[in-house]
Amino acid sequence: MSAIVSIKDLHKSFGAVKVLNGVSLDVQKGQMVAIIGRSGSGKSTLLRCLNGLERVDSGDIKVCGHDIHQPDSLNLRELRKQVGIVFQSYNLFPHLTVERNITLALTTIKKLSSAEAKKIAHNVLTLVGLEPKKDAYPEQLSGGQQQRVAIARSLAMAPELMLFDEVTSALDPELTSEVLKVMEDLSTQGMTMVLVTHEMAFARKLADILVFMHQGKVWEVGPPDELFNNPQTAELAKFVSSDL
Repeated sequence: MSAIVSIKDLHKSFGAVKVLNGVSLDVQKGQMVAIIGRSGSGKSTLLRCLNGLERVDSGDIKVCGHDIHQPDSLNLRELRKQVGIVFQSYNLFPHLTVERNITLALTTIKKLSSAEAKKIAHNVLTLVGLEPKKDAYPEQLSGGQQQRVAIARSLAMAPELMLFDEVTSALDPELTSEVLKVMEDLSTQGMTMVLVTHEMAFARKLADILVFMHQGKVWEVGPPDELFNNPQTAELAKFVSSDL
């Protein structure tokens, strides 16, 4: 099986600070890969590199057939049609309705007709349980609902890969459960996902592969139960025990 994401010896610094220090990782089609670790371990930077939001210093990244490490030949528009990313902040356009937030990229980037775009918006909003809110504005929605709209907006582009960067960290427990339910549904439908998360119970239950990052490196990787029940390093053992 060929990897949809292939990372080899990735390095990234911000000034004198080494954020990624030789990361290597493969993600297979249909997998949910959860990246865990303490703040500052490089998790979010790694995710942003996968979507071309951060330029790498050295190493190879191939995502959905695109060579991310070769920025001069990289077609970012084509990459972002195939790779959706959802952040902690919802980044919705406040002056546009929920429906228009979703159809905007479909009509401007994919050049679909308004009718085609609205049909897709209806489908993805139904998927996240928010079709009745299509005419609402973001300020009229709860945080959990806004995050679900942000997920729907990415799904509307029919990506091959979805990236989630701490998408529940700004939400209270009830709203968090709404968003995690959507991600669980996507997993059962075979969507390939890479998520940075602090939701350990969710990661343990649903992730195919768990990646523990520490000091800018992949410290341990494997099935969740294996890493939780039998950590091979003192760093992961301490991290797991502190979360329990």
